[in-house]
Amino acid sequence: MEWTIQQVARSAGVTSRTLRHYDEIGLLPPSRVGANGYRYYDAEAVARLQRILLLRDLGLSLPVIAEVLSRETDEVEALREHIRLLETERDRLDRRIRAVRRTLDARRSGQDPTMDMMLEGFNDRYEDEVVARWGERAFRVSNDWWHGKDLRQKLAWKRDTDELVEAWATAWREGTSPLSERAQALAARHVAWLRAIPGTPLADGDHERSVELVRGLGDMYVTNPCFATTYGSVEGAAFVRDALYEYVRASMMAP
Repeated sequence: MEWTIQQVARSAGVTSRTLRHYDEIGLLPPSRVGANGYRYYDAEAVARLQRILLLRDLGLSLPVIAEVLSRETDEVEALREHIRLLETERDRLDRRIRAVRRTLDARRSGQDPTMDMMLEGFNDRYEDEVVARWGERAFRVSNDWWHGKDLRQKLAWKRDTDELVEAWATAWREGTSPLSERAQALAARHVAWLRAIPGTPLADGDHERSVELVRGLGDMYVTNPCFATTYGSVEGAAFVRDALYEYVRASMMAP
């Protein structure tokens, strides 16, 4: 099956002049040129054009596109890469749409839109660490859950989280032992908070990885400077870690 240059141009949303230019620079030669001088394109050529247009939309120049295509020898793998790039672009657009919707929600609720910047996904800043520790799905599912909330729901969740953090910080300032009943009640509350977040091993009922999650978060609270500020100091973060470790030992490990 093959198509004329006019048919391809019309379907691709480009001009015949553009396709002739791609031919002139060696980027997309036609499959054949008829005796009448007309250019014809087969399915392979159209697939290459599809790839060219995607890379162009991503901001690559024609010389760079030519270089990228010259390195691609496996058509199936090239199509897989094409899908990956489209999915990446879709995710980027989805994030932009969510950002605009959050700003719109803020406007409708009478809030300053700058507040919405403070209410980004609870793990947005830690994407690399979340993905490295617990996988892409954990980050994607939990972030989709977060971004699916309206501003009122986000504010309520943030308020509850702030109350939990403040309870931890107060317990540490008052010299509470990580092994105490008070600290262990906070640890149980902390684990319940995590279990309510879709995508986490706790929410999925994966016991082994849940233990890893709780311990890993405890370690991250100490090693990540952001959490030292959250819990009042490095010592405060260490108090939370030690309490979570004890909770895992006493309540999550098999006897």
